[in-house]
Amino acid sequence: MNNRKNHTPKPARWFMSFWSALTLALTVLAVPAFATGGDPLTIVNNLSDFIFSCIRAIGIIILGWGIVQVGMSVQSHDASQRTQGFLCLFGGLLIAFAKEILTLIGVV
Repeated sequence: MNNRKNHTPKPARWFMSFWSALTLALTVLAVPAFATGGDPLTIVNNLSDFIFSCIRAIGIIILGWGIVQVGMSVQSHDASQRTQGFLCLFGGLLIAFAKEILTLIGVV
């Protein structure tokens, strides 16, 4: 008869003890982060600039893909592909210059 009912293998015990020690260390040694005395409006403006720069990068990628589609449609003489290419091109332009357009109409 085996008297050890709850016996776990040695690697599993080692892993659980390591994981417990790591969790305890990360909990105890956590350093709180306090906000600096900065202006909250500056932080929001920086976040807005970051988001608009990401949107601009996506718009430039779409613009490049539109240029590729127009070039391929000229080579293949496909009118529907040319239309899709120009739509993608103009959509990329609108996305790339979204912040300037919104500023021009007075939204931002």
